[in-house]
Amino acid sequence: MFKSHGNLERHSILLLLSILVVVAIGGIVEITPLFYLESTIEEVDGMRPYTPLELEGRDIYVREGCYVCHSQMVRPLRDEVERYGHYSLAAESMYDRPFQWGSKRTGPDVARVGGKYSDAWHRDHLINPRSVVPESVMPPYAFLAKKELNLEDVEAKLATMTKLGVPYTQDMIDNAKVDLVAQSDPFSADGTKLKARYGEKVVARDFDGNPEALTEMDALIAYLQMLGTLVDFSTYKADAPENLR
Repeated sequence: MFKSHGNLERHSILLLLSILVVVAIGGIVEITPLFYLESTIEEVDGMRPYTPLELEGRDIYVREGCYVCHSQMVRPLRDEVERYGHYSLAAESMYDRPFQWGSKRTGPDVARVGGKYSDAWHRDHLINPRSVVPESVMPPYAFLAKKELNLEDVEAKLATMTKLGVPYTQDMIDNAKVDLVAQSDPFSADGTKLKARYGEKVVARDFDGNPEALTEMDALIAYLQMLGTLVDFSTYKADAPENLR
């Protein structure tokens, strides 16, 4: 026990200086590792950058304000894990600029929504939410099915993301439009090249049910169907938080 604490309590300037010294030491201990660690995020098998179609869908998700009502982070709490699935890992957001963790849930968390529902369900839900969830307060997004996807700046988007640390290769950037179209067409001859660049788990199909057009609905559903599917949690080993043991 520090027996001279009375001196500090009686001399405000000395107390202030002591506080500054302690805070400075704590700050140095916390900040110094950031200068020599390449990353503070644990590497997890399966994580990859978004495909061009998924990236376009994410931009639409952000543009329409979906993050305002839906979070993308399953907290390490028993009730959340039982409802949504494995708690979120930092690595799952490593290519998000910005991340979509969120702090409000008017609707459910969507971190694990990929593969939970069919493309047709998502399409109906976006066109008329109450057709599949009668109590929903979500506004309709039927216009997405009629609005063709703009492909003009997809290469520029990937190039910009590389400047933010996302590991897109020059090959990915040069073939962004080709990969985007290939993912929306299950019969495309370029599907093999798409999977060679982004992995075998990439799903290529007509997401909006309209093979005659490539729409914003295609992109948004492709993004939603990818969420939470990259990491194989059946093989992932991690120490469970105390409140889950």
